[in-house]
Amino acid sequence: MDSPHGVIKQEFSAIFGADGKQHVVRAPGRVNLIGEHTDYNEGFVFPMAIEPEVRIVCRGRDEPRVRLASSAFPGQVVEFSLAEKVQPVKGTERWTNYSRGVAAELLAAGIPLTGMDAFISNTLPVGGGLSSSAAVEVATALSFLALGGLDIDMSRLALLCQKAEHEYAGAPVGIMDMTIVIGGRAGHAMLLDCRDLCKQFVPLEAKELRVVIVNSMVKHELSSGEYSIRRKQCEEGVAYFRKQNPAIRALRDVTMSMVEDAKGQLGDVVWRRCRHVVSENARTQEAARMLGRKEYEKVGELMVASHQSLRDDYEVSAAELDFLSSEAMKVKGVYGARMTGGGFGGCIVALAQPKAVEGLVEHVGKAYRDKFGKSPSTFVTTATAGAKIVE
Repeated sequence: MDSPHGVIKQEFSAIFGADGKQHVVRAPGRVNLIGEHTDYNEGFVFPMAIEPEVRIVCRGRDEPRVRLASSAFPGQVVEFSLAEKVQPVKGTERWTNYSRGVAAELLAAGIPLTGMDAFISNTLPVGGGLSSSAAVEVATALSFLALGGLDIDMSRLALLCQKAEHEYAGAPVGIMDMTIVIGGRAGHAMLLDCRDLCKQFVPLEAKELRVVIVNSMVKHELSSGEYSIRRKQCEEGVAYFRKQNPAIRALRDVTMSMVEDAKGQLGDVVWRRCRHVVSENARTQEAARMLGRKEYEKVGELMVASHQSLRDDYEVSAAELDFLSSEAMKVKGVYGARMTGGGFGGCIVALAQPKAVEGLVEHVGKAYRDKFGKSPSTFVTTATAGAKIVE
């Protein structure tokens, strides 16, 4: 067992037996530097793939059945059949819905699947806003493809995984998570246009910058309803602006002056939701430009403004995220900090000088423990490559 994947292969063998050829698939998590709740509004996002990841050890089966085990849910082995309609489940087996959904969508797309035993190893926090769900979906899809000796266009795969999350996990997510998990580039962040999926890669210099992710240890459930409410509010805003200009398809098409003119015409809550999305699109594009020019202080200012907008206009932050973002900004050498992900818990992301990292981790850890009586977990990362079959 001198393979770099020896430990997870041993865990696979302990559950499913050591016979047969095994494959190993890796899918990274992601952090979004800026551009939150813009993806489903056909706007711009600026994520990067990160070092914490999902790895799957898989092996084919002669019969059309899938058996799943996970490091996050020890002791459970869950089975389902590919020979009948794959259905989502509730209760203690709900974590398998991400994989079930992928199987169902691949089959619906006419892609033949073989049965599979799979052990999912996850170093991403579940519900931490770092896209563990997309990583599991993409890794599951690549596992099926590896076992079948199949290939698929990666943009199509991203859309299939997105549909799986909509239909099986009940989370109406945008396309960002799947796109960056599949298509991340080492040493770069990706400015993604969520309308036409056009990508621009911007270097993230490891010698000059570190990305520090601090997990508040407060879990969120995007499917709990708030996410859907925000989407409906955005749609209400689009309907208002479309009456003025039928060419408007999404908040992506709305300008800041149009938002200002709508004050008092739209209900206050919907108006603030629109103001967040429109201003966040502008901030995201500007942040990518500034990062490309190494104007890190300006990138940081945009990150802070993004957090304030998410807190006040979109109302998806939490006291813990506000505190962590604020405390991070007190540390010398930190350019910017903001909540990242869907909100209501999860993580903040900070952009910092390498020499500031140790002080940042120490300061926010102590301050958070003093304030909330719990220790945050911290990841220090650079931008990594996207998902692939590694063995």
